Amino acid sequence: MPASSLEVADIFRAHGQRWRQAHAGHISLAQLKVMSAIEACRSAALGGHVLRCQSCRHQQIAYNSCRNRHCPKCQGSTAHRWLEARQADLLPVDYYHLVFTLPAPISDLAYSNKSVIYTILFKAAAKTLQTIAADPKHLGARLGITLVLHTWGSAMPHHPHVHGIVPGGGLSTNGQRWVSCRPDYFYRFGYCRDCLDGYSWKASTRPFKRVS
Repeated sequence: MPASSLEVADIFRAHGQRWRQAHAGHISLAQLKVMSAIEACRSAALGGHVLRCQSCRHQQIAYNSCRNRHCPKCQGSTAHRWLEARQADLLPVDYYHLVFTLPAPISDLAYSNKSVIYTILFKAAAKTLQTIAADPKHLGARLGITLVLHTWGSAMPHHPHVHGIVPGGGLSTNGQRWVSCRPDYFYRFGYCRDCLDGYSWKASTRPFKRVS
C-alpha cells in the first residue's frame, strides 16, 4: 500500500478553524501559535525564495519553513541528525530499553505543571537507574543513560512517560574497567519500582497547580 501524502498541516488547514471554534476557551495561546505555525509552514504566508538551475535556467519556488519545534516537517531533519549523533555514541555492547510511566492521577497534574512533573520524572528515572547500577549487589558500576520524554501514547492519549536506553554494563567506580551486567539485570522490576517511587516522592515537595 503506498504511503499517504496527507500531512498534519493539511489536516490543520482543512479542519483547524472549526476545531478551534469548538474548543474555544480550552486551548492555550502557545497551542494556538503552534497550530498557526504549522498551517503556514512552507506556504506563501511565510514568503519564500527562488531556486534557479545555472545550467538549464529552470526555476523553482521554495517557501520558507516555520521552524517551530513542534512542526513534524521542520523537525524531521533535526530528529534524523539527533539519531545519527546518538548512534555515533553507541558502544559495542547490548543495550536495554526501559520505560518509566506515571500513574494516571500524576499524569493529570502534568497538564498544568509540565515543567515540574517532567523534571521530577527525568530526575527520578535517572537516579533510579544510577542507584541500581551503583549497588555492588546488582552491578557496582557507573551507568550511562539516554532518556527521552514522550507525552502521548501510540493511540494519542495523554500519557507522559520516559524511554530509557542503557548499555548492558558500565564503568567500574574507579573508571579503570568495564563491568558487564547479567542477562536479567534490568528485569528486577520490584526493586526498580521501589527506587522510582522513593525518588519521585522526595522530589515532589513543591505545590502544584490544580487542573481546571
